[in-house]
Amino acid sequence: MTAALAPTAVLDAARWQARRRAHEERVDAWLTPHLARRRRGGKHPVEDFLFTYYSHRPAQLRRWHPGAGVALRDADPAEFGRDYRAAAAGVTLDTEGVRARRAESVEWIRALLVATAGRPAHLGCFGMHEWAMVYRQTQAEVRHNAWPLRLSPERTAAVVEERGVRCSHFDAYRFFTAPARPLNLLTPTRETQHAHEQPGCLHANMDLYKWAYKLSPLVSSELVADCFELAREIRTLDMCASPYDLSDLGYPPVRVETPEGRAEYAAAQRGFADRAAVLRGRLLDALPA
Repeated sequence: MTAALAPTAVLDAARWQARRRAHEERVDAWLTPHLARRRRGGKHPVEDFLFTYYSHRPAQLRRWHPGAGVALRDADPAEFGRDYRAAAAGVTLDTEGVRARRAESVEWIRALLVATAGRPAHLGCFGMHEWAMVYRQTQAEVRHNAWPLRLSPERTAAVVEERGVRCSHFDAYRFFTAPARPLNLLTPTRETQHAHEQPGCLHANMDLYKWAYKLSPLVSSELVADCFELAREIRTLDMCASPYDLSDLGYPPVRVETPEGRAEYAAAQRGFADRAAVLRGRLLDALPA
């Protein structure tokens, strides 16, 4: 066995098969309703977002990988994909081969995670990014126009103008309406992403799911699923605090246009930041410099 294939953990067939089953069952609880809606042409503005905004397909999320440095006894390399090799201890990921092939992407992600982790969390945005995405639009023009706005378009615009927008996340900012962009404190770009992302940002923490699946199979599928679970909960807050009225779907509003709603939002945001810090650390642990 070469050093590149030397595992740090060995799982017998019973253990790795149990892990795979547990992962599949966990993911199926998320996938089953989404796939049922997709078959009938239905849409859900909260539950479907992670499957439409991100590029990871449901089948990819369901597929189990043990992560780097793990050998699986009595396994077939063909069952796991082109990056797995048979070795004396069992089937294992060719970690060095994967890292060499993806060197530029892995380093970009690692640098972003390090930069984000090294900044203090800012919790004063109060979800205005979602409001900026509908700023000065009519009900017919908004992205989720099957669902009503909680306030009139005029009052929605007034909230944005009164509160201001402090969004540091490029992939949220790029969906702002044209008249909303000059209202933002920053002008984030893809090129300045490493300089702007901060650990209190809901979208930066939601994106841990993206970085996790882009690093797969170097990271375990359980870690990818942990990041998905956090992103799913963050999306719920994101839409509850948005201008949309999703009460009929069972999502009571977080009224960030009020002092009480802003306090509720900031407390939830702080909790998500704490949880995201742990996941960010786990991803970095899988990416030694």
